[in-house]
Amino acid sequence: MTELSKQFLLRPDTIFLNHGSFGACPLPVFQEYQRWQLELEQQPVEFLGRRFDELLRAAREPLAQYVNCDADDLVYVPNATTGLNIAARSLKLNVGDEIVTTDHEYGALNRTWEFLCEKAGAIYKRVPLPIPVSTDQDFVERVWEAITPRTRVLFLSHITSPTALIFPIQELICRARERGILSIIDGAHTVGQIPLDLRALDADVYSSNNHKWLCAPKGSAFLYVRRALQNDIEPLVVSWGWRPEKPASARFVQEQEWQGTRDIAAYLATPAAIQFLLENDWDTVRAECHALAVYAQEKISALTQLAPLSDQTWFAQMVTLPLPSCEQEIVKTRLYDEFRIEVPIVQWNARQFIRVSLQAYNVRDDVDPLVTALRKI
Repeated sequence: MTELSKQFLLRPDTIFLNHGSFGACPLPVFQEYQRWQLELEQQPVEFLGRRFDELLRAAREPLAQYVNCDADDLVYVPNATTGLNIAARSLKLNVGDEIVTTDHEYGALNRTWEFLCEKAGAIYKRVPLPIPVSTDQDFVERVWEAITPRTRVLFLSHITSPTALIFPIQELICRARERGILSIIDGAHTVGQIPLDLRALDADVYSSNNHKWLCAPKGSAFLYVRRALQNDIEPLVVSWGWRPEKPASARFVQEQEWQGTRDIAAYLATPAAIQFLLENDWDTVRAECHALAVYAQEKISALTQLAPLSDQTWFAQMVTLPLPSCEQEIVKTRLYDEFRIEVPIVQWNARQFIRVSLQAYNVRDDVDPLVTALRKI
């Protein structure tokens, strides 16, 4: 992976172990992004006024093929938080309705659901999932025990943000469909990190960031909505795309895509990110990054003498490990200021953890200095 590291724009004076927060864009993809920005500025009226629909359609098609869905069943959005807000705020919640989730969810989305539940008098039920996690079936049954006749939505991460665990969500999505419960999946960390097949998964709503593990430019993500539900999805911004002069089947795409003047270069460069992964044998890259995450787990667990959250089957390129009780911000600041290591220290359920993200530019010589720095701190 050392040769691939030359393709990324990261500063050489920093050990970057935090791909999971915002991603990192390879040079060829970034150049394509800038090419689109320049083309936009050279003739903005032609670009946005005449070519907009055609350009975004061409950009949706390779993304849809990569995640296995129809190109008219997904739209580009700036980030997964926006995509999930579009879906959540389209719901007509009533007093007593329940949204069932876990205590491993991303904080920004917890706030989204709490905001909506407070307005409607609905209930946001966070199922506690103890660590270390045990089996897939234990996970499924613990979540399903919280379902009641009042449950409207099952909201789950595919890969969790604080704990970096890959949740086995397929069976829960199937059970929810049988009970008439909407499945809304936060896939912010999924696309590019593990294979994603939206047809096989068959969730009602799925949103993922392209700018993280797919290595697209910042500001590229997608929202997928199952065809039968698309007319229920409202735009966050009402603009010229509302009530399009096109067949009803195109309403979802038009309402979500045309929301006023904006730079769509990150969307248009996303196919170049997909191509970059395909040209660089990304299955092998992912396997090597996973092996490096396992190595980090072994080294840090040996140092702290604290049990890991899971075995290696529950994570991919990102692993979260418990730390002894500490001042979160002090440790994070010292790691960066003294050792030039960029890695998040997170607090989850009143405990401190370190989340190590490995990408194609990382090697063992990035992990070993982290272990040395933690020992000193």
